[in-house]
Amino acid sequence: MKKTIIIGSGVAGMQTALCLAERGIEPLIIEKESEPGGKLRGWHVLFPSFTPAEEVLGELRHRVREQGIEVMTNAEAVGLTPQSVTLADGRQLTGDAVVLTSGFTLFDARIKEEYGYGIYDNVFTSADIERMMAEGRVTKADGTAPQRIAFLHCVGSRDEKVCQQHCSRVCCITGVKQAMEMKRLFPGAEVFNFYMDIRMFGPGYEEMYREAQQRCNIHFVRGRISEAAPTLDGRVQIKAEDTLTGRPLRMSVDMLVLLVGMRANDDNASLAASAGLKQAPSGFLEPRDLFLRSTESSTEGIFYAGTVTAPKNIGETLAEASATADAVAKFLEK
Repeated sequence: MKKTIIIGSGVAGMQTALCLAERGIEPLIIEKESEPGGKLRGWHVLFPSFTPAEEVLGELRHRVREQGIEVMTNAEAVGLTPQSVTLADGRQLTGDAVVLTSGFTLFDARIKEEYGYGIYDNVFTSADIERMMAEGRVTKADGTAPQRIAFLHCVGSRDEKVCQQHCSRVCCITGVKQAMEMKRLFPGAEVFNFYMDIRMFGPGYEEMYREAQQRCNIHFVRGRISEAAPTLDGRVQIKAEDTLTGRPLRMSVDMLVLLVGMRANDDNASLAASAGLKQAPSGFLEPRDLFLRSTESSTEGIFYAGTVTAPKNIGETLAEASATADAVAKFLEK
C-alpha cells in the first residue's frame, strides 16, 4: 500500500487523510502539538451559520479514529523531501508522497503597540473572544459586563508597516459574527466595527452583514483607529477618523477587540529551503500553478492543502483538501 505523510492535523490535514484512506492510500498525520485539531480547537462557533466549531472538529476526529488513521502528536517537521520527513528529534519518516497542511500563524497583536494589547486591560484579540465565548464567560477584566464594545478590523493585514500586505479574508466576517454574538450576550450594549473596507466574499456573508446592521443595530464606521489609551475608570479611549464624513472621532469603550489576521508560519522558509519549494512575497508557500495545479508544489511529490498557501475559510479548506487527495492519488498511480 502506498503511504503519504501529512504535516499538520488541522481541518486540511484530517480531511486530506480521510480522502486518501478512501482511495486505498495509507495516510500518516504528524502534528507538532499534543492533540489534533489545529486552530479550530480554539474556536467557538463558525460563520455564517453559527455552527459550533466542536461539531465540525468532533466529526472529523471521529472519522479519523474510525478509519484507524495514525496521528503522531508532539512531532515537529523540520525538513522534508518528496519521500521523507525529518522530525525535530532526528527521526526520519518515509513515504511515497508528502502533503503540507501546516496552516497559518495568528498575527501577534502586541506588535501594534498603539492599540495596547498586552499592556492595557480590556484590549482583546478576536482569538481571545472566541476562547472566552467557548468557556461561557465574556466579561471585562474586572468581571463586569461591557456596555460599549469596539471591534477593529485588519490588525496585521493590509498593513505595510508590519510587512503584512495581504488580506486575511476572514477577519471581516469574523468581526460581524462576533459583534452579533456580543449583541446577543449584552443586548443593551453599543457595538461598533471600525473597518477599512468590508469584504463579504462568501455565501451568506452579505446577508449576515445586513442582519448585523438592520436587526442587531451594530454600528459600522469606515475608518482606522489610530491609537488607544487607558482611562482612569478602567475603560479604553480610542481615537479614529470617520473617513466617510471626514470627521475625527474619540470615544471610550469597555472592550476593544482587535481582529487579528493570518500570517505565514515562520518555519515556511526552512521547510521551503529543505525541499526546493517556492514562497510567495507574503511568506505563504506558492503552488505550482494558481489555477490548474493549485494543490501541487514546485517539487514533484510534495502537495499543499489549506492555509499553508493563503488565507482561506473552513469550507474552502475542506474542498481543497479533497482536491489535494485526488492529486496525490493520481501522482501515486504513475
